[in-house]
Amino acid sequence: MFSQAKAHMPYFIFVTGGVMSSLGKGIAASSIGALLQARGFSIRMKKLDPYINVDPGTMSPFKHGEVFVMEDGCEADLDFGHYERFTGITCSASDSMTTGKIYETVLNKERRGDYLGSDIQVIPHITTEIKNFITAGHEAVDFTICEIGGTVGDIEGLPYIEALRQLSIELGKSRTICVHLTFLPFVKTAGELKTKPTQHSVKLLQSMGVQPDILMCRSECELPDEIKDKLSMFCNIEKPNVITALDADSIYLIPEQHHIAGLDRQICTHFGLRCDDEDKVDNLVKTTWGSLKKSITNPKSSVRIAVVGKYTKLKDAYISLTQALIHGGIANDAKVEIDWLDSEWPADELLSSLSKVSGILVPGGFSSRGTAGKMLAIKYARENNVTFLGICLGLQLAVIEACRNVLGIETATSREFSEEGTLVVDFMEWWSSGASIELRTMDGDKGGTMRLGSYRCHITEGSLAHKIYEATTTSERHRHRYEINLKEYRDLFDRAGFAVSGISADGLLPEIMELKDHHFFVGTQAHPEFKSTPFAPHPLFKAFIKAAATNNQPKLT
Repeated sequence: MFSQAKAHMPYFIFVTGGVMSSLGKGIAASSIGALLQARGFSIRMKKLDPYINVDPGTMSPFKHGEVFVMEDGCEADLDFGHYERFTGITCSASDSMTTGKIYETVLNKERRGDYLGSDIQVIPHITTEIKNFITAGHEAVDFTICEIGGTVGDIEGLPYIEALRQLSIELGKSRTICVHLTFLPFVKTAGELKTKPTQHSVKLLQSMGVQPDILMCRSECELPDEIKDKLSMFCNIEKPNVITALDADSIYLIPEQHHIAGLDRQICTHFGLRCDDEDKVDNLVKTTWGSLKKSITNPKSSVRIAVVGKYTKLKDAYISLTQALIHGGIANDAKVEIDWLDSEWPADELLSSLSKVSGILVPGGFSSRGTAGKMLAIKYARENNVTFLGICLGLQLAVIEACRNVLGIETATSREFSEEGTLVVDFMEWWSSGASIELRTMDGDKGGTMRLGSYRCHITEGSLAHKIYEATTTSERHRHRYEINLKEYRDLFDRAGFAVSGISADGLLPEIMELKDHHFFVGTQAHPEFKSTPFAPHPLFKAFIKAAATNNQPKLT
């Protein structure tokens, strides 16, 4: 396809952001990766996060959004979810770097005496560590795409921009490119787009020694030629490299939009990679990403799903969940309309909202706050035969709710909420991948001490889970500290109507449970949303949306 077939040496693409946060650098980086894959290149996605936390594992979802979990158990920024969903690659801990990790590594080296008595400085010690992270493993792929978190000008991000500057010199512009994403506000009273914020953002980046090569301009309308001319002149960027990044109704429409705008073509032009058959690339992008357009913009039906959680005021807290529901809709040619219900709402308000939906999903979470509302939703779904999916804490609360309201065991609870009572959810022993027994305690560290990453599950033949997965084994990602106490209370779960349809490889921990006398009431200890993609919707979400759309059972009052 290419006159210079594959990249004879690895190339580096740096994605930075200016003017304001939340512009979509992660989507831009993911789209670049997907488009380069369409051109036959192999890629690797990395992210540098400026916050000093070692990882986002202890951050509030209200402040940082979702914590994405990788196969190897690394807790990472939510943008890694976009990377994996758009490109189909599997990221790992070696792709995620934070300021906390960098300083931890440098200080450990200093304590060991690796620096031979030198005083430790941001330059060269911190910047060298950043460069080592960026370039590690680059030989295995054609392109390393590295997103730099935050906004240009943030004090926390200065070492990363400096490392980018140094790499651009050390590797040369023939192997590096800087893609800068900015925002062009439209002032309605003046009736025009304003370029000044972007000009200032680029000048700030230039003052740090970095010249953007491609300017992606986030805008609600197409950039007219005179705006592109102005940005080209005052930002020192060739006009074809001024790319309109239009707002879109769905993030899955963006790769094709960027391709039409010429983003991937200009990146290849920068590196001297000339494609001999652009029509073939156009058709591939159109058939791949364009195939989603019909299901997204013109679905045959719609289904309303309630997500009952305590972080609903910030949708980024459930971003993988949202996308997995959308994927389930794509698989069923249905538009999924999500009602975000705050689990701390008054009971009558919650019940009124629940009566309007076809499916109820209770997601994961931590602590006892909001659990009463979640259990009210679970009780409603159980008693009224409403399609239900519980994830992580959602499964645990389903078990507690049934023990309390079906069996009358009012003391049924989780050790997360109380040290006393019938602890049907508790700290449990389990075998780690390193063949050692793990056990958590109340006074242990919070960060990185959960059951994290991918674990295998054995599925019971003939169960609903078996029908959904069409397999007797599966592997899902986990992020939790407490487990269903099957060891002591299996008989209670049986009496409450639950069947354990999926169990851990060591046979100790329930992974999937379902109600026997319900058309679709499934709970999973894992987080299946982390593995769902638009081209391969997760079986659980695909089945959940189908069941919600086809369940015609009348809801009781």
